[in-house]
Amino acid sequence: MHVLITGGAGFVGSSLAVMLSENRGFSVTALDNFRRRGSELALLRLRAAGVAFVHGDIRNPEDLEGLAADLLIECSSEPSVHAGYAGGTRYLVNTNLFGTFNCLEWARRHGAGVIFLSTSRVYSIAALSDLPLAVEGRRFSLLPGKTGQGWSERGIAEDFSTKGARSLYGTTKLASELLIEEYGAAFGLKAIVNRCGVITGPWQMGKVDQGFFVLWAARHLYGGPLAYSGFGGNGYQVRDVLHVADLYDLVSLEIDALDHLSGRTFNVGGGLAVSVSLAELTELCAKETGVRLALGSEPATQPVDIPYYVSDHGAASRAFGWSPARSVERILGEVMDWLGRHRNALEPVLAERAAGGKV
Repeated sequence: MHVLITGGAGFVGSSLAVMLSENRGFSVTALDNFRRRGSELALLRLRAAGVAFVHGDIRNPEDLEGLAADLLIECSSEPSVHAGYAGGTRYLVNTNLFGTFNCLEWARRHGAGVIFLSTSRVYSIAALSDLPLAVEGRRFSLLPGKTGQGWSERGIAEDFSTKGARSLYGTTKLASELLIEEYGAAFGLKAIVNRCGVITGPWQMGKVDQGFFVLWAARHLYGGPLAYSGFGGNGYQVRDVLHVADLYDLVSLEIDALDHLSGRTFNVGGGLAVSVSLAELTELCAKETGVRLALGSEPATQPVDIPYYVSDHGAASRAFGWSPARSVERILGEVMDWLGRHRNALEPVLAERAAGGKV
């Protein structure tokens, strides 16, 4: 099989490219525009794994011409939920929506299947903010025994509300999902959509609005400021995290099942067992490094921020027999080891990325 991965020098794209080449023996081509600082560091990894690299941009359909593959894994995006709110909406929409359109047109012409990485941020901000939460220890938790449409103590399921505002970023991804659905109906395009929560692990260039897990680890190891922002400024907000290798395990299964599970959408994340609050992550980082930072506090909450998101990955588990295998502690240990071994290359990038350090 020949696989084309867009966003192939990004953290997720390059990691999937390397693992599909090394573990499955696939012929893999990675396409990327190098917009994000640090993506250039992926080139050596890709080359060592036998992955071909093409410098291109999905906003330009011409950059896809001449490429051929059996499967497209669409990882390219402007991934920040805060993107566009300072007025720079054009790159966000052109990449996340029109770029997806260009990729679907390419897949249609080449008869390629598609695995599309969407986001948990397609869900309604208001509905997520209205979940019944209580403080338990140093985190927000759903009130026990409570349940509703698309949510339970297991987390957020695929039928949770997408009505109402969901961020500009989330809207571009939801619109892309609808395009994929139409291409399936109109042209027989075979596709699976993964609504991913927080994906992390070694080789993620952590920053404030995308990659907080690595950001937190890097600040504890390399030094620099951090602050809890929003929801009272206590760091009680919760996300589940998923090691990129656990994502690979699922994607590998999806590739084999694409013919008979095309059209399905799955919530993909670590679930409640692999979830963490910022306050809890601070304690874990302090234990790992022996460094205890004095964190700042900004109580005010940004309009696009949410206090709690945990993926209910039950549908993916039932369909594929898959579940995340790596705990928060294991992920943090691997990230810290990577940060230490590659400090000379990473510290300049992550120091730039992490300026301010408010999450």
